[in-house]
Amino acid sequence: MTGLLSEVEGIVQGHRDGHGFVVRDDGEADIYLAPQEMRGVLHRDRVRVRVIRYDRRGRPEGRVLEILERKKTPIIGRLLHEGGVWIVAPEDKRYGQDILIPKNATAKAQAGQVVAVELTEPPSLYSQPVGRVTEVLGDIDDPGMEIEIAVRKYEVPHRFSAETIAEVSKLPDAIRPADRKHRIDLTDVPLVTIDGEDARDYDDAVYCEPARVGRGKGWRLVVAIADVSHYVKPGTALDADAYERATSVYFPRRVIPMLPEKLSNGLCSLNPDEDRLAMVCDMLVNAKGEIHAYQFFPAVICSHARLTYTEVAAILANTRGPEAMRRADLVPHLLHLYEVYRVLLKARVERGAVDFETTETQIVCDENGRIEKIVPRVRTDAHRLIEEAMLAANVCSADFIARAEHPALYRVHEGPTPEKKTILQNYLRALGLGMNISDEPHPREFQAIADATKERPDAQQIHMMLLRSMQQAIYTPVNSGHFGLAYEAYTHFTSPIRRYPDLLVHRVIKALLQGQRYRIGAAFLSDEPRKKGGRSKTPAEELAQWEAAGEHCSACERRADEASRDVEAWLKCKFMREHLGEEFSGTISAVTSFGLFVQLDALYVEGLVHVTELGGEYFRFDEVRQELRGERTGVRYAVGGRVRVQVIRVDLDGRKIDFRIVRDVLEARPPARGKGRVLEGAEGKVSELERVRQADREVKAARSRRASAKSTARKSPAKGTGRAPHPVQAAKSAAKKSRARRK
Repeated sequence: MTGLLSEVEGIVQGHRDGHGFVVRDDGEADIYLAPQEMRGVLHRDRVRVRVIRYDRRGRPEGRVLEILERKKTPIIGRLLHEGGVWIVAPEDKRYGQDILIPKNATAKAQAGQVVAVELTEPPSLYSQPVGRVTEVLGDIDDPGMEIEIAVRKYEVPHRFSAETIAEVSKLPDAIRPADRKHRIDLTDVPLVTIDGEDARDYDDAVYCEPARVGRGKGWRLVVAIADVSHYVKPGTALDADAYERATSVYFPRRVIPMLPEKLSNGLCSLNPDEDRLAMVCDMLVNAKGEIHAYQFFPAVICSHARLTYTEVAAILANTRGPEAMRRADLVPHLLHLYEVYRVLLKARVERGAVDFETTETQIVCDENGRIEKIVPRVRTDAHRLIEEAMLAANVCSADFIARAEHPALYRVHEGPTPEKKTILQNYLRALGLGMNISDEPHPREFQAIADATKERPDAQQIHMMLLRSMQQAIYTPVNSGHFGLAYEAYTHFTSPIRRYPDLLVHRVIKALLQGQRYRIGAAFLSDEPRKKGGRSKTPAEELAQWEAAGEHCSACERRADEASRDVEAWLKCKFMREHLGEEFSGTISAVTSFGLFVQLDALYVEGLVHVTELGGEYFRFDEVRQELRGERTGVRYAVGGRVRVQVIRVDLDGRKIDFRIVRDVLEARPPARGKGRVLEGAEGKVSELERVRQADREVKAARSRRASAKSTARKSPAKGTGRAPHPVQAAKSAAKKSRARRK
């Protein structure tokens, strides 16, 4: 623990309620900043703070000593005209302060419009920040405005540099004869792409045929991936822009691509009936689903068809149906793909990989970008077929690089930390499942628990706890394996159009095939220790560069996820404003100390039932069981519980939807014996709660009457004893009279 009055550096993390925290560089516990301290700083400032005290739980509180660095990126918000003063209310509520705008610095924006602001005067303890409008984005209701806000709010690069545009303009529209040199011609192999209906770039194609593997039956599985590295060279402006983005960002109806459209949808997209450059992973898979042998090589391919998941699923379900008749020449190859998928899936199960079934949703928008409906994404064998083929290619690329002992970025997913493991063990014991995880858990233990509980009403909660106990997957040169997939080594090789780590893996594989070494951060490949005009990097320096690249790519991936979630949340809030006051049935998806999150059945939208909306009694949060329990009635709310709710509030700026419970449909789990009353059905629970609330109201009324009587007695002596009845007796008496009146 850091000592009192010690000084540390870190990044300010604002909170919408006015206070904030300093996320420390050394990774220790965050330092709390009181609202008064936050007046002089802004969200995302880099600061030096002094720890001035600790609260009862040992958490540090700090005082800002110095602002070391302030982000120069514009702040996005709504321009407002209040009391004769122009201000901008930041879209990101973590900034906590409105920005004053001089009347000559509004860039002719109208009140209510969304603008970008550049600070001209920083905030202080006694004054608000001052800024000027640098860009007018438009009205809040303009189609696509939520995306314009998100890309700026999360600093997603969305404009290519002039140098990149110039470089791309010089690229050919089709592959040239010189591009075909030193490549294997696979244009006669009936490779096909299989993607979603809305896909625009196709970076992988597959083919499978039966083959002898050793002395037994097997398959030859070919996975061809767009050869992006042929066009995106190290040291170019195009490469710099791709690295800065590190990933494509997907929004409903729009994509912010990692590469310019000429590459992502053109030269590097494996469009049907067009020759394309590819890096190929050619594998032999035996009857046990084991990869017996593999090889990598550059090739020229020609996709024979652009298939969709829906189409392939229909063909596999009925090989004599209309879809199969239209693709008669490809049906045998698709059946071979299905066969190899089945054995790869069997090997996955035997390996003990985690495979939880979760419901993903898709937002369907109209032409104006407004939500028409939200529908679940249905995963078919066609999805899983492609997934297993990509996993196989990724494993081969990791094995190829690891055997060569060449540095690269691995996709690492570690198991639970000791703290998360303890929380999960306590949770599983509290459920009384008779199943637990060991001190050194294997992923098959997680899968066994998931399989054993999938029919329980609280299966979703159990699976979510299993997932949350694992760490987030990252990119790193230190190979620690992939816990969830149960692989000793795993990389991303299959999507270089939309992920920069995959592009780096391609460059490493190419270098190894040429007997060379790829040096990250340099515009050359070399198999010599030194080059003219400079010193070769030491292994430690090279590893540090790979680590920096991994951290950058991991951060950009998180940034893209946050931006996508923000836009989806905005669209859902906009959608739910049209349903204020309406009632829906739903399932409790999460339980916290401050309330319940409920996902609506029909709309696939999640909102909060705050604990104050649960009734008059006090609810205690059981952290181990992840449930709320009423102290009087023993009524429990746990994940998986069915409720009916009413939409009562929608906060578009805060991306929040609030519900109130109309009635419980059924209990997710009845109270344990002796620890609360089991209520008979929904009506029983509602009536019991109503009786308790009525009793509470009558007790309060009796206390109020007693206090009034005492006050009157002090002013004028009462006749008789002047003694007021006990409040509980008064409540009982009032309840009897109330029941008598109802009869």
